[in-house]
Amino acid sequence: MLKPDHHDPAALPRLLLTLLALLLLWPGLHLSELNPAVLLEPNNAANMGGFLADFWPPAHDREFLALLGRATLETLAIATAGMALALLIALPASLLASRALSLSAIHRGGRPAGWARLARWPVRGLLIVLRSVPEIVWALLFVRAVGLGPTAGVLAIAITYAGMLGKVYGEIFESQDPRPSHALQAAGSGRLLAFAYGVLPSASAEMLSYTVYRWECAIRASVIMGFVGAGGLGQQIDLSMRMFAGGEVASMLLTFLALVLLADQISRLLRTRLL
Repeated sequence: MLKPDHHDPAALPRLLLTLLALLLLWPGLHLSELNPAVLLEPNNAANMGGFLADFWPPAHDREFLALLGRATLETLAIATAGMALALLIALPASLLASRALSLSAIHRGGRPAGWARLARWPVRGLLIVLRSVPEIVWALLFVRAVGLGPTAGVLAIAITYAGMLGKVYGEIFESQDPRPSHALQAAGSGRLLAFAYGVLPSASAEMLSYTVYRWECAIRASVIMGFVGAGGLGQQIDLSMRMFAGGEVASMLLTFLALVLLADQISRLLRTRLL
């Protein structure tokens, strides 16, 4: 009777990959000068303890709550308006960058011609440029251009998220079954109609899921960009921290937590009802 072989044939490759990951991680930790021990030093621990002690109780006077309400609505407006502008850029750009509606692919077994692939590269390059620069850097540039306020935040989110949405939308379109859209185009249908009836019905679920997720990210990004003067909760948090008003910071952090929870619940509701 043969004894079962308990040897894992993938054990050696996994061990080698683990060692390789450690070898790559060590220089990164060294260059980043990571030293968690500084958090345990007496002076640093005392400073952090005093800073956190100022967070209680959270500020709740009427004047501050009115200011907090306006900043919260401004944060939601920045994220939503930025996403709306990003969609206006991302949708046409994703269609131009995707080979899902390529006419040359219909006659070449699903593979577009070389000139068609080259023609899409300028749009793909533009999307790379838009998403390669972090939104906070765009916010700094727009604060210089249009001044302090939510306009800079809206434009920064619009540009960065247009690049992200355009890339992912294009990949979603290309991952769908091309036969319905090819059949419609071969029958004489226009590209937009072929997209609306041959690609969009099967791609809409993934698009909605990713769009809602990006809206959640935009809410968080709008708070971060407030630290450079782009308005919203982030700008108010920065001002309160400069004045060492820990109670106000605590209230705004709790409000930010509530916003993220709200976005998560809206995302869950949309996925349940529409997908």
